[in-house]
Amino acid sequence: MKYSMKRQFAFIFISLITGTILLCLLLNSTLLGTYYLNKKKNALVSAYRSMNAASSAGDITSEEYDIELKKICEKYTIQVLVADGESEAVKYSMNDPQTVLRKLFDHIFLGVDEERLLLNTAKYKMQVAEDYRTQTEYIEMWGVLDNGYFFMLRSALEGIRESVSISNHFLAYVGGAAVLVSILLIMWLSNRVTKPILELAKISERMKHLDFEAKYTGEDKTEIAILGNNINEMSEALESTISELKTANNELLKDIERKDKLDEMRKEFLSNVSHELKTPIALIQGYAEGLKEGISDDAESREYYCDVIIDEASRMNAMVKNLLTLNQLEEGNEIVNMERFDITALVKNYIASADILIKQKELSVRMEDYDPIYVWGDEFRVEEVFMNYFTNAINYAQKDKIIDVRIVKEENSVRVSVFNTGEPIPQESVEHLWEKFYKVDKARTRAYGGSGIGLSIVKAIMESMNQEYGVVNYDNGVEFWFRLDMA
Repeated sequence: MKYSMKRQFAFIFISLITGTILLCLLLNSTLLGTYYLNKKKNALVSAYRSMNAASSAGDITSEEYDIELKKICEKYTIQVLVADGESEAVKYSMNDPQTVLRKLFDHIFLGVDEERLLLNTAKYKMQVAEDYRTQTEYIEMWGVLDNGYFFMLRSALEGIRESVSISNHFLAYVGGAAVLVSILLIMWLSNRVTKPILELAKISERMKHLDFEAKYTGEDKTEIAILGNNINEMSEALESTISELKTANNELLKDIERKDKLDEMRKEFLSNVSHELKTPIALIQGYAEGLKEGISDDAESREYYCDVIIDEASRMNAMVKNLLTLNQLEEGNEIVNMERFDITALVKNYIASADILIKQKELSVRMEDYDPIYVWGDEFRVEEVFMNYFTNAINYAQKDKIIDVRIVKEENSVRVSVFNTGEPIPQESVEHLWEKFYKVDKARTRAYGGSGIGLSIVKAIMESMNQEYGVVNYDNGVEFWFRLDMA
């Protein structure tokens, strides 16, 4: 990852550590000498004060003074020379004290270079000087003690430079090791810190694509864990909200589709009703006007006119009743009374009641002598379904004019079918048979008084009972069928 937090953390911390060590080396190289020189100056001043106090309390020739002088030398790591100007007694802890003594007197009586002075007071002076024989630099302090003794203190500066060099080398070694250790430690720490963050990033990436299965599983109590738990809760809330939105959207789409469908059905219904009523109304109006105007004076013609008006009015009345029935079924306002009854008896009774029509059409009805078969359903509505099937068979039976009624037991149901010989239904019309006002042969349907609503009523009744129904084409005829649950 180009902008990985792990890399950024490692780069920042390693840069800070490396920069800190380099800064320490720089400061050590440039300021440590000055700092050490100031410390030496302070040490010489402190040694002067201790030596001044000791000299005021004792004799320069005494053993006690000699011991005190050694203590001061050891304490401040310096070389000391003390001389009595009158008795020429000398106490020292220096190499070549006579040379140093002459130099001390030169400083006191001949003066020094003012530019090299570090301190210049009434009691003492301090400067950096070089021993030309050994090419060694010293910091020197000289003057007169309160008891009149001359003194000179000095400390080599070469040790300062050596100390700075050693310190820098040591710091470089320790700093390099510290950087290596820090790199390993930072990689471990950054991995531990960024691992839960990367986990949260992956979870958020999956959430972006509406995948809410991923959950943060960390068990620590840090702020990252709190964030992870909040993301888990947000994920659950988003999933629930999106689910509700999808459900609402789906219902909305269904409502829109249902509304559009109802609008189309309403338009189609009005168009079909208008078309179906137009012919009988026109006939009724025409024959009624003929009667009023006395177009035919003979009684037989008037009776014919009245019969036409009565027939068309009856046709309109039957169609309106069927429409009301269908409307109630489709809206679910009719209560389906599921009851146990004998389907064999229902079929036989209806065929017996239609005997006059069968004889008028000169039809042959075939049906085996079935034993009682009990089923579950709304007996009144089932009879209406069978009536529609049987009436269609009577009206469309041709050729051999045979109607074959069968009641077949299946595994858990009973299949009732009505077959009539004649022309098969055109294949393109089969899927439209159950639509309101659909007619395969409009002229023939009109001739026997059909309105194209019967099979729509069958569809509504069977669906209200959650049962199957259908039609099968054969070479020599058509079969309509329905199923009922066996009792």
